[in-house]
Amino acid sequence: MAALWMTDVDPIATDEEIRDFLVKYGFPPYDAIQHMPGDGSHPAVLVSFKDEPAEALRTLGSRINDMFWRVHKIQVHVMEHADDAPSA
Repeated sequence: MAALWMTDVDPIATDEEIRDFLVKYGFPPYDAIQHMPGDGSHPAVLVSFKDEPAEALRTLGSRINDMFWRVHKIQVHVMEHADDAPSA
């Protein structure tokens, strides 16, 4: 399992809006999503893909890294396993 860690995501973006954004840029629909509000300065989501290899997510992630979406400049990082998530 691989996961996409997205930071600076608009905190009011719905799961469906995040899914639609990712699909628009070529990602498959995710299997799970977890919101990580942290201290509120850099809200993040952890999006898990059960059957996608990390390398495929890295290729797709380069399409959206540093992109402005909903007035936020998002950052993306790919993790080999969802269990590797950084603490919020």
